[in-house]
Amino acid sequence: MAHLTRRRALTVALATAAAGVAVPTTTAAAAPARRRGPRPLRHAHAHNDYLHPRPLHDALAHGFTSVEADIFLVDGELLVAHEPATLDPTRTLASLYLDPLAALVRAGHGSVHPHHRTPLQLLIDIKADGVAAYHELDRQLRRHQRMLTRYQHGRVVPKAVTAVISGDRAARAPMEAQRTRLAFYDGRLDDLGTPAPASFAPLVSANWTQNFSWLGTGPFPRAERDRLRTLVTTAHREGRRIRFWATPDVAGPEREAIWSELLAAGVDHLNTDDLAGLEKFLRARSAPTP
Repeated sequence: MAHLTRRRALTVALATAAAGVAVPTTTAAAAPARRRGPRPLRHAHAHNDYLHPRPLHDALAHGFTSVEADIFLVDGELLVAHEPATLDPTRTLASLYLDPLAALVRAGHGSVHPHHRTPLQLLIDIKADGVAAYHELDRQLRRHQRMLTRYQHGRVVPKAVTAVISGDRAARAPMEAQRTRLAFYDGRLDDLGTPAPASFAPLVSANWTQNFSWLGTGPFPRAERDRLRTLVTTAHREGRRIRFWATPDVAGPEREAIWSELLAAGVDHLNTDDLAGLEKFLRARSAPTP
């Protein structure tokens, strides 16, 4: 156990050093000031964030406020990967995300982005074994509860990081059974208009290509534009945010057309693997921050 604790501490130190953030010392006077980072972009979501050279830190360097990590439960540990063939026992959810985020929040006196109070969404996609994986995830989140938004006694207490659980739908039942939670649920379009409150499912995500035929070429069909705006209006009326995955993500006019329509409709998160591309797009349009 001591060996694991030392290895985790080393992992956090290396991760925070890579991000240009010093690990805080025991006294406030000794802690170096953090340089002001890029202005956070509230629409920017890093899909499959862990595939970038520096998971989490590359997204934060581009101002992203939402990152996605896929997880598998393997021998009692949560490993981050897109598919079983790429599993690596050194790439854990704790080492890539939870521990570095805790270090950043401590160094930032309660915030992830230096000198900005904009919260970060950590979207955790459970790829298999939903119930067992969620129970282990819940156990690990409790180690970091000081930085995590929580649901407690019927109300939401916001913090620097909000964990949202997606993927294997079997995780829903154990989450709904909890009276206190350190994570929230990623709903689907079917959850709109249902009794499931936004305090349980504050986010609704959907596959773009399963709901719309337009891929950015030519004008956006009026019926599809109307449907998109109706979905966004409904989600926002219920206090939820909305995101679409599987949108075109190859640089070019089609992608920009899609992103422009999503922004115009009020979609909350734009999904991308191209961090620099989305940052450039949003900053050129002076995207507002919270």
